[in-house]
Amino acid sequence: MKFYTDIQSAIGPLVVVHGVADVGYDAFVTVDDGIKKRQGRVLEIHDDIAVVQLFTSSQGLEIAKSTATFAAHGLTVAVSPDMLGRVFDGLGRPIDGGERPLGAKYRDINGTPINPVARAYPSLFIQTGISAIDGLNTLVRGQKLPIFSVSGLPHAELAAQIARQATVKTDEKFAVVFAGIGISHDEADFFKTAFAREGALSRSVMFLNLASDPAIERVATPRMALTTAEYLAFELDYHVLVIMTDMTNYAEALREISAARKEVPGRRGYPCYMYTDFASIYERAGCIKDKAGSITQIPILTMPEDDKTHPIPDLTGYITEGQIILSRDLYGKGLTPPIEVSSSLSRLKDKGIGAGKTRADHSGVMNQLFAAYAKGKDAKELAQILGEEALDELDRTYMNFANRFESQYINQGFKTDRTIEETLDIGWQLLRILPKSELIRIKENFINEHY
Repeated sequence: MKFYTDIQSAIGPLVVVHGVADVGYDAFVTVDDGIKKRQGRVLEIHDDIAVVQLFTSSQGLEIAKSTATFAAHGLTVAVSPDMLGRVFDGLGRPIDGGERPLGAKYRDINGTPINPVARAYPSLFIQTGISAIDGLNTLVRGQKLPIFSVSGLPHAELAAQIARQATVKTDEKFAVVFAGIGISHDEADFFKTAFAREGALSRSVMFLNLASDPAIERVATPRMALTTAEYLAFELDYHVLVIMTDMTNYAEALREISAARKEVPGRRGYPCYMYTDFASIYERAGCIKDKAGSITQIPILTMPEDDKTHPIPDLTGYITEGQIILSRDLYGKGLTPPIEVSSSLSRLKDKGIGAGKTRADHSGVMNQLFAAYAKGKDAKELAQILGEEALDELDRTYMNFANRFESQYINQGFKTDRTIEETLDIGWQLLRILPKSELIRIKENFINEHY
């Protein structure tokens, strides 16, 4: 620990300390003026000057009486098997009335990069209980599959449903790490109540950063969650699902910090290094050879102005393996969860389905449902232009299929938990609407067995 008293200035959350030596970037700092202790981290170092970013405001800080204490390490989180079933704030401090976890080990929140050679290819299925995901955009262990939402859509309910229902189809240990980033008090209460009511809290660890908390804490919250996930996965052999909402609030915090540092802005005012920063979070998902556990990520973000080309969803899409997109149109029809399957994509879905993983007919059913729904939507658009009477019998059949697909397959609500067998069976019920001659994407032996 190094102690310095030459604090020159404090502007907002930034404190400038002179005369420092042998202080590391991102080191943990405590600033004490005798009245209140404020924690922060080293943001920048130039010669013997260190710029410290506080996790709280510097308002009321008496500079002349203050001492800055620099630790030899960065920000850490206390990890322990006793974390399961607990609720923490964005900096890893308990907010559920309990004490810090017993026998805790301290881990740097920035983690340790995974050697690409040590990575195992994701290939095993995770069941979310949601047909639009399990049947058509399958989630695979070790994958990072974001959910793109827009303001006003029920992504919070979807996140709670996935956390409650997600499971692996084995007897292996499974846990959920949930990170609420810049969420409101109402949302925080919703998640805590939902997890506790449905019995999901016992296998979960929750980190809740509120909208009223400082921006710097918002930047640390997902890293707190991922460091905990790495401990559970690679030291305790859990398969861990990490759900982070909302990454848009995280990006806004990055922009706020960048502006405070007077950095040259990039696209739409966001820092030029946002792509790299996102990658340092998303790339912490994966499987490691010779390790029993895995980390799967579902980051959730709201697209500003409903724009897919906005830097936040755009950069996220470059790094992650697909995206689940929520539709305002489907939600307007009363469908929940309003997942737009046509524009959603899971790039690893083919690796996590089939015999021994889901069911042998899964691939064919998935492809046929996609094709039939696309034809049904085309028929509905044509009917709006020409009138339904102008359609031939097959087009009307496809239009009927599209309507029933939305009402029976996509629209399952936030309380229904479907097994993969139930999802595939519903798919076959819908495909029976079509003539057998239209099922050109399914092998004949599966048609004979299920049609």
